[in-house]
Amino acid sequence: MLLKKYPKLGVTQDQSGNSTLKILVHKPSAFLSGTELTFWERWIYHCIRVHTPWDSHHGSHEKEHVEMQTSSTSHDHNIQIFESSDEDAHGGLTMTTQVLELGRKLGWRILKFLAPRINYIHERKLVHVEVANLLIVVFKEVHRLNKSELDEMDMDTIIYDAIKHGIHEFIKEVIEYKPEIIWRRDKKRRTIFSHAIVLRQEKIYSLIFDLGTEKRIITKKRDIFKNSHLHLAAKLSPPSQLEKVSGAALQMQRELQWFKEVESIVQPKLKEEKNAINKTPKMLFTDEHEKLVKVAEDWMKSTATSCMIVGTLIAVVMFTTAFTIPGGNRNETGLPTMLETQRTPFLIFMISNALSMFSSTTSLLMFLGILTARYAEEDFLKSLPKKLIIGLTCLFFSIVTMMASFGSALYLILHEKLSWVTIPIIILSTIPIAIFSILQFPLLIEMTIRTYVGGIFDKPKKKSCFAMFRAYG
Repeated sequence: MLLKKYPKLGVTQDQSGNSTLKILVHKPSAFLSGTELTFWERWIYHCIRVHTPWDSHHGSHEKEHVEMQTSSTSHDHNIQIFESSDEDAHGGLTMTTQVLELGRKLGWRILKFLAPRINYIHERKLVHVEVANLLIVVFKEVHRLNKSELDEMDMDTIIYDAIKHGIHEFIKEVIEYKPEIIWRRDKKRRTIFSHAIVLRQEKIYSLIFDLGTEKRIITKKRDIFKNSHLHLAAKLSPPSQLEKVSGAALQMQRELQWFKEVESIVQPKLKEEKNAINKTPKMLFTDEHEKLVKVAEDWMKSTATSCMIVGTLIAVVMFTTAFTIPGGNRNETGLPTMLETQRTPFLIFMISNALSMFSSTTSLLMFLGILTARYAEEDFLKSLPKKLIIGLTCLFFSIVTMMASFGSALYLILHEKLSWVTIPIIILSTIPIAIFSILQFPLLIEMTIRTYVGGIFDKPKKKSCFAMFRAYG
């Protein structure tokens, strides 16, 4: 609130040359983009409402707030739901309001039980809201600064650090209050969006879609090395960004996705233009990713080989089991004996056996296709990941059906003398399935999302955030 009274403090440097903005960009956790939350925690985060001292300046009396209170004795955090000001003619709360209040309180208690970290999430959101309000005040002052004053406060370094840490809220705010900053270049003549490509920050680069016709002019800009946006996308990602992706093959896929997405934005003629070292974007991409392609090829082959061994064992076992059915066959007809005596368990045994055989064979063909692939750069974008997804899915299904076949076979053999053993068999048969799920499912899910979910950039929205500016008070 001190900045509200003395806004110049936000752009004033201390004795060490640090300003408010320079300190904030080195604290990613002060923003939602720098806070790691699970799916459920993120959902709770968006449901929580916080009350801050800034709210009194916005004049919103109809909102209901969620406040964190800290006990001075036990430091125990509690979520308090403020009651609505809706009153009836006699000054009391209406029945509808009472029901809503009761529902909200019950909902928060359930959430606290399901997510013990709800107090931590509330604290994080409170910090994020405070910082967002702080940025509004500071950027109103930044809007009034000229080029020399921006240079003095080292705005280029501040913006670079914000992009490096992926703080897209910061970049979005600075562009909203000072739109001309999108044309500002650093010593390498690189813009905000050039740095976003080099540092692989897709959320920040996605802001380029809100520029409208200016987007085409921005994408034409080159740095001092004559690198266009497509040249920058052709460079290898920083190690910190590559490490966020599991496996070299998925890393290569991510690199191709970046290159293809930027290629779809820039003008066609830029695809063939050369930089200072006389290389087109495609040539630069091949040179930069030569080692990664080799590592990705080895990773893909080793993964396919390991899974192929498992698939082969399952196929052999299931093929053998199909001709050595429990109970034997009738001499007169050749039909299985248990087909009439234990029809349902026997059908489960045969169907699961056949499904396991077919799915394991399919997985073998997919893994064989991976081993015999040509391993061109483009193959890592869709072809190879698709084969690995199908192979792993079929392999998982073959393991599930194999255990179902095994369990039903044991039941057919032991149910007359040892019927109690059925439940332990069913429980034990789920162990291999659980182990496979723990080891391979995260990779399978990640690969499926990266291959089939939409592009890496947030596409244009109906209304541009840069077309509407805040009213300065």
